[in-house]
Amino acid sequence: MLLGIDIGNTQTAVGLLDGRDVVAHWRLTTIAERTEDELRIYLTGLLNLEGYQLSDVSGVALSSVVPALTAAFRTVSRSFTAGPIVVVGPGVKTGMPILIDNPREVGADRIANAVAARERHGTPVIVVDFGTSTNFDVVSSDGEYLGGVIAPGLHIATNALISGTAALRRVEYKPPRSPIGRGTVEAIQSGALYGHAGLVDGIMERVAAEFDGEVTRVATGGLASTIVPHCSSVSTIDEFLTLEGLRSIYELNTT
Repeated sequence: MLLGIDIGNTQTAVGLLDGRDVVAHWRLTTIAERTEDELRIYLTGLLNLEGYQLSDVSGVALSSVVPALTAAFRTVSRSFTAGPIVVVGPGVKTGMPILIDNPREVGADRIANAVAARERHGTPVIVVDFGTSTNFDVVSSDGEYLGGVIAPGLHIATNALISGTAALRRVEYKPPRSPIGRGTVEAIQSGALYGHAGLVDGIMERVAAEFDGEVTRVATGGLASTIVPHCSSVSTIDEFLTLEGLRSIYELNTT
C-alpha cells in the first residue's frame, strides 16, 4: 500500500491508499522540530490504530512546504520500506504542463491538487484549498496548470485580528445567529466565516470569468467543510484531493 504525506505549514495530512481507495487518513499538527524518531513513532501509532503496520507500506509519496520535515520524512520512509519514495518537486514527472513564469515556485501540494482535479473532475477546473493560506489553482481545458491565487487563510486572518487588538479574543468557527452579530463573539464569527466566504466567492468569480464557458470548481483542505457551506461559488468538496494527486504522481514516476 502507498503512504501519502502532505506536509503543510500548519497541518500534515497522512493517508494510506490501497490502489485508488484511501483506507485510512489522519491530520497532524506540523511541527518542524520533530525528530526522525518522533515521526516514526507517530506513523507507527497511526497505522496501528487502524490495524496496519509500517511493513504494509510498499511506497511513499510526499509533498511538502517545510524543508526540514521533507528530509526527516524521507529518511524515516527509507527505514521502513524498500519501495519507491517519490517527493514531488523539480525533476519529478507530473504529466501536467506548468505554464507559469517559474515552475519551481509552485508548491508541491498545489501541483498534486491540480493533477487530481484534472483526473477526478475534468477540465477546466479551479481548485480552492483551505489551509494556512487559501490557494486557488487553475487548470485549463487542455489540462495545463495556468497559475493561481494565494490569499491569507482563515486562521491567519483571524489570528492577525486578535493579535492586533487589545479586547478581541479567539472564537469558535461556527455561524452566528445572524450575520449581524449581537455581541463581540458573534461579530467576529460573522466577519471570519462570511468574510472568508466572500473572499472565496469574489476570487472564484474573477478567475472563472477568464474562461469562455463553464468551469468546474472544487474545494479541499482542512477548513473546506467550515467555509464552503457559506460560499455561493463552490459546493463540491473533495477531501482526499491532495492524496489522490500524490497517488497519481507516484504511479507516473514508478510504472
